[in-house]
Amino acid sequence: MDRVELAVMLGDQTTACEAARAALLDGGHFVVWDGSVRSQQLAGIYAARFRRARKRGAETLALPSTVDILTRLEATQVRIGCVSSPDRTWAFMLFFADDASAGVLSHSSWHETRL
Repeated sequence: MDRVELAVMLGDQTTACEAARAALLDGGHFVVWDGSVRSQQLAGIYAARFRRARKRGAETLALPSTVDILTRLEATQVRIGCVSSPDRTWAFMLFFADDASAGVLSHSSWHETRL
């Protein structure tokens, strides 16, 4: 999958779409990993990440809606990808249908703070 192909897949699934597309088209690093994971497993992981982010006061985009989408998928296998903003201050996690041809199912983001 190339940069333009991925940008086209970033529709309006969540409120993080526009920022993820901009980061990608502005030259941010991106990767789509091989293999797939059960959506229910990811829902639990990202729900915990959201709780930790909220506890720390970290800024996120669309993390709760992504958890809802992953939960509703039940036993579906999904692939994972990531787009980082060019300055590496934001990470956008992407969740695809197992074959990736159906496009992005959901995505979320959080602000990376460096201490």
